Amino acid sequence: MNAHYPTSGFKTYDIRGRVPEELNESLAWRIGFAYASQLNAKRLIVGHDIRLTSPVLAQALAEGICAAGCDAWHIGQCGTEEVYYASFSQPVDGGICVTASHNPKDYNGMKLVTRDSHPITGEQLTQLREQVASGDLRPSAEPGQIHVIDFRQAYDAFLLEQVDVSKLKPLRIVTNPGHGGAGDLVDRLARYLPFDFIRIQHHADGHFPTGVPNPLLPENRAATQDAVLASKADLGIAWDGDFDRCFFFDEQGQFVEGYYIVGLLAEMMLQRHPGATIVHDPRLYWNTHDLVSQNNGTSAICKTGHAFIKQKMRETDAVYGGEMSAHHYFKDFAYCDNGTLPWLLLTELLCRTGKTLSQLISERQTAFPCSGEINLEVLNSQSLIEQVRAHYRHQNPKESELDGLDMDFGSWRFNLRQSNTEPLIRLNVEARNNPLLLAEKTRELKTLLT
Repeated sequence: MNAHYPTSGFKTYDIRGRVPEELNESLAWRIGFAYASQLNAKRLIVGHDIRLTSPVLAQALAEGICAAGCDAWHIGQCGTEEVYYASFSQPVDGGICVTASHNPKDYNGMKLVTRDSHPITGEQLTQLREQVASGDLRPSAEPGQIHVIDFRQAYDAFLLEQVDVSKLKPLRIVTNPGHGGAGDLVDRLARYLPFDFIRIQHHADGHFPTGVPNPLLPENRAATQDAVLASKADLGIAWDGDFDRCFFFDEQGQFVEGYYIVGLLAEMMLQRHPGATIVHDPRLYWNTHDLVSQNNGTSAICKTGHAFIKQKMRETDAVYGGEMSAHHYFKDFAYCDNGTLPWLLLTELLCRTGKTLSQLISERQTAFPCSGEINLEVLNSQSLIEQVRAHYRHQNPKESELDGLDMDFGSWRFNLRQSNTEPLIRLNVEARNNPLLLAEKTRELKTLLT
């Protein structure tokens, strides 16, 4: 590997690293050149999130693409889902969004897709990494051009077509982009919706004055919770920085685990598409499996991660895929994850049923209580996982290694896995109709892991 072109920012699914050590303008140029060359592309979409370093990295990326003889269609500041949309709705060979999602503010990265928004495979990412790290990349004798393109109006129309706007009723909704990029899209859609939006931490600010937007962290939820209670809102919504994930708070200000939202959306999609397949991850799944069964659908379990979920959805022609981490995938969105469709669909459900969010999920929370994801920093993840396996094996649970260690004891189960993106071990526990058993087993596992 050429020491001048470090590639430690290449991860399992995408590219993320500290700026400028692991990602800078020179590397962005090389990534653009190598990706356009690898795909033999004629046109590639380029967009970027609201991080302070994103515009210059996106510009260097676009220039590298052009140097390979490919046109760069630059859509400017956007969400990752907008790059996905442009990549499957336009005659292009793929796209790249410059974003580090919820990583610390000194990071940046890239999410890459090929034609029709197919995720790049691990092999493709390895080849790209090798090309970026290699010697000179020779510019094409016929360079491409950068074209500034605006797909926002078309994308907004696409989103609004996914719900019956005429059936929507006035709701008070707190929205919290966390100074990420979601606020612009909320404003664009608001003019067509009968909702009263209470906007907090609304304006995009790459300095992240309230911290990097990541509602999965409990310490980042108070502002949304307080605003829901203070405004007597029907719903609270928060997003991560590039808003490919959205998170919900009920009318009581309570954070709703993404697990239960997966169940609600699965049920909605099966009502629209009877007998269809629903894909979900294995960390928590009893509730999802039960709802899919009740609605005569087919449940397909899949390893965690967007590339795996999208591949499984295509293989099974699934209409929806959900991860408890708040990634929601839709067949009608080229099997990609989207952070806007879930809240549009959920508001439609609230209006159609006349129920509150807490009413919609309370029965499911009682039937299948869960721990939520518990993240622990450990020195030797694999050794700890084997110790946990040995501790419980004499109880003869059903075991699976589809994604980490999965042990099912009938009345309760857990999933324990190493993070693909961070130095953490992730624990999820669920039970059947027994919150006391859930609490007991969660404490027991945390003791074994610390």
